[in-house]
Amino acid sequence: MTSLSDGYDISCDNLVRIYQTEGVEVVALQGLDLLVEPGELLAVVGASGSGKSTLLNILSGNDVPTAGRALVAGHDLLEMSGRDRAAYRRDVAGFVWQQTARGLMPFLTAAENVELPLLIAGTPRSQRSARAGELLELLGIADCRDRRPGELSGGQQQRCAVAVAVANRPRVLFADEPTGELDSATGDEVFAALRRTNAELGTTVVIVTHDPDVAGHVDRTVAIRDGRTSSEVRRRTELTAEGHERIVAEEYAVLDRAGRVQIPREFVDQLGLRDRVRLELEPDHVGMWPSGQEDERR
Repeated sequence: MTSLSDGYDISCDNLVRIYQTEGVEVVALQGLDLLVEPGELLAVVGASGSGKSTLLNILSGNDVPTAGRALVAGHDLLEMSGRDRAAYRRDVAGFVWQQTARGLMPFLTAAENVELPLLIAGTPRSQRSARAGELLELLGIADCRDRRPGELSGGQQQRCAVAVAVANRPRVLFADEPTGELDSATGDEVFAALRRTNAELGTTVVIVTHDPDVAGHVDRTVAIRDGRTSSEVRRRTELTAEGHERIVAEEYAVLDRAGRVQIPREFVDQLGLRDRVRLELEPDHVGMWPSGQEDERR
C-alpha cells in the first residue's frame, strides 16, 4: 500500500467525486480541501446533498474519489487495490453507522462482537478477551458484556458499536450520524463515549452530522456546501476575569488552495452580491463591494 506522510491524519486536496446516473453526471464533490490533525475530534456538517456523506464514504474506504488527493494516516485512497482497501478498513479506519445495530452481529454477545474484529485480525484469545473488557469498561457498558444486541437499549448498542469499531486500534474513527436514531439524552451518552474514545485512546474522530448539539460539543466544526468546505468554527476554553471557564467559538470562511472563499448565503443576500464583486486590498484586510457600487469613502 502506498504510504505518504504529511503530518496530518486526513489530507484532502482538490477532491472530486462524480457519479454517473442514467447518463447524467452528478458532481458530489467539487474540489474539496480538508486537513485534520492527529487526535482531533471533528464534526462535519452540511445540508442534504452538500457532499458530506460522499466525503465520509471516501475517507472510510467505501468509495473511490474521481480525482484529487486523499490521504488518511498516510494511506493514499486513490492508489489502493481491493486487498489494500479491505486491510485499510480493518486496521486503519473504524466506522460507526447511524443504524444502531448495523455494526453488530445479533447472535453474538457484546463482548463477542468486540472480539470478532480481533479474531479476524489474528489476535490471540487472551488478548481478545482483555481488549473487549477494557473497551466495554471505557464506554460504560461493562455490565452488558454477556447480553446480545436485542437485549440492549439503542444507546448501549451504539456504544457497543463504537467499541467494535476501535477494537483493532484504528488511527481514525468515522461516525455517520451516530445519534440520528436516538433521543437527546441517549445521544448525549453516545457522544460522551466518542469523546472518551478520542481523549483516552487518542483516536482521531470525525463525526458527520446535521445535529447542531453534537457539532457544538467538538473543538472544530467544518461545514460543506456545494461539494466544498465553506466554513469552520473553532472553539477554545478560556478563563474569565472571575476565574470561570467559558467556551469561545469563532467562525471562519475557508480559503482553499486555489484561493477560493465561499461567502455565507446571508451575506450574499443582504448585500445583493451576484455575478461579480469588486475587491480592494487594504493593509490588514480585503474589502469587497457589489459590482458597480461606488466606494463611499472616496
